[in-house]
Formats: sequence, structure tokens, C-alpha cells
Amino acid sequence: MNSEFYQSPKSSKFMRLFWKAAGADRFILERSTYGDQIKYVCLGGIIIATGVMAAIAGGYAFYTIFAPKGNAIDSFKAVEGIQSNYDPTHIPTALISIVFGIIWGAIIFNIDRFIVTSTGKGDGTEAITRKELVGALPRIIMGAIIALTISKPVEIRMFKTEIDVALHAKQIQQEQLYKTEIERVANGEIDKKQNIIREQLNRISRLDSISTVRKADIAYENSHGGCSLKCVEFKNQLASNQAEVLAIKSDPEFIKVKKDLENLEADKLNKLKESGKVAAGLDGLLERIKLAHEEAGWVISLFVTLLFMTIELTPIFFKLMLIKSPYDYMEENIKELIKADKGIEIKHNYYPDGEGIERDLVINHQVIRVLKEKIQLLEAQSDLSNQAINAWKDKKHNDINNNPDAYLSEE
Repeated sequence: MNSEFYQSPKSSKFMRLFWKAAGADRFILERSTYGDQIKYVCLGGIIIATGVMAAIAGGYAFYTIFAPKGNAIDSFKAVEGIQSNYDPTHIPTALISIVFGIIWGAIIFNIDRFIVTSTGKGDGTEAITRKELVGALPRIIMGAIIALTISKPVEIRMFKTEIDVALHAKQIQQEQLYKTEIERVANGEIDKKQNIIREQLNRISRLDSISTVRKADIAYENSHGGCSLKCVEFKNQLASNQAEVLAIKSDPEFIKVKKDLENLEADKLNKLKESGKVAAGLDGLLERIKLAHEEAGWVISLFVTLLFMTIELTPIFFKLMLIKSPYDYMEENIKELIKADKGIEIKHNYYPDGEGIERDLVINHQVIRVLKEKIQLLEAQSDLSNQAINAWKDKKHNDINNNPDAYLSEE
């Protein structure tokens, strides 16, 4: 706007970007006051900032959920089989997280734009009335939910060091619990199998003990004058013991049970080895959020959430508190001009509905004009059709009067 008393400042690309984010009309703002221009720059800045924070929080949350799990204290370097080398950032997951973060940020950005642009300006005063608050309640709830989804990932990043230490301790505790449970279950199965062949095992143990003694006796006899009759007896007993042990060990049932015992022992060792990986899996987003609440306390957690709610809900309350300015009057004027140009008339509070609420009557004059023209055209076409039919009938009557034989048959 250029006049004797005021000249509207020229807008920069930066300002126009923020205006677009705020859903403001560039045509009107470029003809409005500097105060109006800055007002919508600030509003757009908050919306863009919220979108950026949502992108960062969403990307970090995605990375936390899908990144390889490991020992919390070393970030991803502790458990064999999860990360062979120290790798503070898992690049493939990070790249996917960036893409997801951009998409999530764009979604939140557009939702915020919708919430702000669809929120009315209230009654044009600084006061927020009960009616205005009730009308904005759905948008306030949506904004609060968005703020909550943004604040939690940021919160766990803020307290990452404390969370990692607590999580490391919890992983160690969980690993010990897993090992204890594995030992209990596996040892129970092993005991069951050993009970089946316990008598044979005891017999083998006794025979082995006797054989050890007899070997010592034979060695003694040989070192004191050679193998006597008693020495031969020892050898026979040793051979008998060895044959009995071999017979026991060759029994198919004994072999099967021994094989089962070996498998159970191997399975137990594998599970004990895997217990570190299982414990390292205790590193999800939910677990970190719970630990953030425990480490930071509910008061700090609440204030972090309230901070993001304030940022998210500020544009809504900002619009409700806006005092009507030249921008608003020009916007209303342009809307009325557009309605007038399109032949739209609104009679406010024209009739009460079934609940007694005053409703506006919308009259679309262009539609009415086109409808009237169409009706008149159809009526004219109907009149012309009737006239043509009557003329045709008169012509046929004359033809019959002049030559009736042409229309009659004697058959």
C-alpha cells in the first residue's frame, strides 16, 4: 500500500516463506502494515520450527526403535554377535531414519498449518471467551497430542547419559536373570535324563574306581618280583571290569540317553551364550522413556512436555487473542467482493432452525439466474414443440379432406 500517510514495507523471500507456512494471504500482507507482516512471520516461524523439531524427534525415535541393539554403556559395542566393532552410528538405519524424519516432519508441519489456519480469530479482542475456547478445543487436543509425540524422543535424548547407565545396569540384571532361568530349566531336564541311567553311571564309576586300584596293584606286583598268581587275578578282574563297562556303554538305551544329555548340555551352553544378546535387546523406545521418567523424575519430564505443548499451542491461542487489524478488514473486504462478484448474497441470522438457533440464508444469484434462464428456455422449447405439433395436425387434416382415399383401404 502506497499513500500519502503510509507505505507498506517490501517483503523478502524469507518473509514470504513464513507467510506461506502461516497460511496468510501474501497479496493482502504486501498491502498491509508492518505489524501485520511481522505477526504472520512469527506465526509461520513457530509452525516451521515445530515441523523441524518433529522431524528431528521422529527420526531419532525411528533410529532408537530400529537400530541394532547392544550394551547401552558402549552404545553398540558389547555383545558378541550384535556388533563386532565399535560403531556409534548404524549408517543404514540412520539414512532410513532421516527419510522417515523428513516425512514425519512434513506431516506434522501440514497438520499444524491446518490447525492454525482453521482456527478463527475469535471476537477480535485480546480476551479468550468461553465460546472461543470451546470452539478451539478439538484443535487444542490435536496440538497437545503432537506436542507429546515430539517431546518424548527429545526427552530421552536430553537424558541419554543417565539412561544409558541405568539401562546398562538393567541389562546386566536381566542377563543374570536369563542365565539363572536357563540353568534352572536345563539342569532340570538334565537331571531327568541322568536319573534314567543313574544306576549304570554309578556302576561305571565303581568299576572305574576298582580298575584304577587293580592297575596300581598290578604295577606294584610287577615292580616286586614279577606278575604272580595274584597279579594274574588282578588282570582278570581288570579285564572283566573293562568288559562290563564296555557292555554298559554299548547298550542302545544308554547311548541314546547319553546323546540326549550331550545335546542338552550343548543347548544350555548356547542359550547361556545368547543370554547377552537377549539382554541387549532390552533397549527399546518404551524402555528408554520409562527410564527417562525414573532418572529425571516426573516433574522435569512434565515440564519438558509442557514446554513443547506451549510451543505447539501458542499459535492457536495467539490467533484467538489477535486484535482485528487492517489485514483482517482487508481480508473480509476481499471475501465480500469475491462473493459479490460471484453473485452470492448472505442474509445473516435470517431464520431459526429446529433448535432455535439463528441461521444464515445463502442466496446464489448466479445460480438462480442460470436456473431461471434454463426454465424459460425449456418452456420456450415446449411452446415451440406444441406449435409444431399443432401445425402438423392441421396439415394432415387438410390432406385427408383433399384426398381421403389415400388414407383408407377397402381390405
